[in-house]
Amino acid sequence: MTEEPKVTEVVSVKFKGRGKAYYFDANGLAVKPGEDVIVETSKGLEYATCVAGNHYVSNEKVVPPIRPVIRVATENDRRVQEINRRREREALGICRERVAAHGLDMKLVDVEISFEGNKITFYFTSDGRVDFRELVKDLAGVFRSRIELRQIGVRDEAKMLGGLGMCGRPFCCSQFLSDFQPVSTKMAKTQSLSLNPTKISGVCGRLMCCLRYEEEAYESLVKAVPKNGAFVETPAGFGTVAQVNLLRGTVKVKLDGEGEAVIKTYSGDEVAAVPGGRPRNGEAPVHVLKPRPVEAPPAEEPETWEPSGWLSPAAAEAEPEQQPRDASPVKRRGRRGGKGRGSDRPEKGDRPAQPEQQRAARDNRDARREQGAKRQRQNKDRPPRPRQEERHDGAHPQRKPNRRGGRRGGKGQHPDAE
Repeated sequence: MTEEPKVTEVVSVKFKGRGKAYYFDANGLAVKPGEDVIVETSKGLEYATCVAGNHYVSNEKVVPPIRPVIRVATENDRRVQEINRRREREALGICRERVAAHGLDMKLVDVEISFEGNKITFYFTSDGRVDFRELVKDLAGVFRSRIELRQIGVRDEAKMLGGLGMCGRPFCCSQFLSDFQPVSTKMAKTQSLSLNPTKISGVCGRLMCCLRYEEEAYESLVKAVPKNGAFVETPAGFGTVAQVNLLRGTVKVKLDGEGEAVIKTYSGDEVAAVPGGRPRNGEAPVHVLKPRPVEAPPAEEPETWEPSGWLSPAAAEAEPEQQPRDASPVKRRGRRGGKGRGSDRPEKGDRPAQPEQQRAARDNRDARREQGAKRQRQNKDRPPRPRQEERHDGAHPQRKPNRRGGRRGGKGQHPDAE
């Protein structure tokens, strides 16, 4: 006895490109995503769009009886669908006129005409029950087809019409949400949002569906930190929680004590809520904070200072030996000959130069060079000194005095002196 297969080859389709995706039997056809198909439904043949091609799903996910895909849409099928779309626009305008004529309190949202054209469905919203029996008779006489009026909610209205939310993106219900899940004000309160209805409500007037997306994450964050106003114990003592930041996992605690209020910020694992809250006057609070192990800082390697020109023992072994130019000590003589004060001092290259001294000497040398270059630029830019004019009487021009106060032309007298 052969066992029945546990999976079924199906194709996922959507009607009018929106709403929930439904499974249909592939019926041996290879359908690609984005192709239009004709499927069999309980209402007859319908025009749909494939959103997921041939794939297998377990029989538990398929609701029997599963209906087949009749064919991939042909050019004639697309032409019939376009005619039905034009009829829908005309029917919507006629129905609005009839509703106004009968004085019914209802708002028409959308209209659908079956692919075979034997049924027209009108969708409307209303605050209460509406007696539209006369309206149905009037519409049936106009369109000569089966008429159905279906009342929907405001969320379904937003899903059919579409639009942009306050986030600037298209409505979630018209894009990917297959069904509406309940949303409560408690979710907004858990996420520390303002309870102003205009800020947490969507275009439909109901609470935004996106409040449910992060509800599980916020519930786990709430359990990790104490609540606002709780009596907690901190490493600095007892206090009251003044503010909670769920996303960062931190709390601001107002510490108990005399004088000015001291507020400190701690992470959620550094504080602990005291059970029972603040004790009565005269009672000592219970210590509930567990001591945290102090991690020792990593041991830092000691820094070794080596002057410039010296080699470490490891580097000295790797460095090939170099013979100095002159191994014998060099003795310098004094200024006036003989052995001066520096005669027994080693040469400058024999002593290890200190980095500070090298930097100071290099800075002084660079400063002198810069001053010399500046002086040369100033002399270059200075205009030439004018030549001294000769005397009309043929006498020599005035000369500069020598070191002894006299002048080069005589013994302390000016050559023009009498």
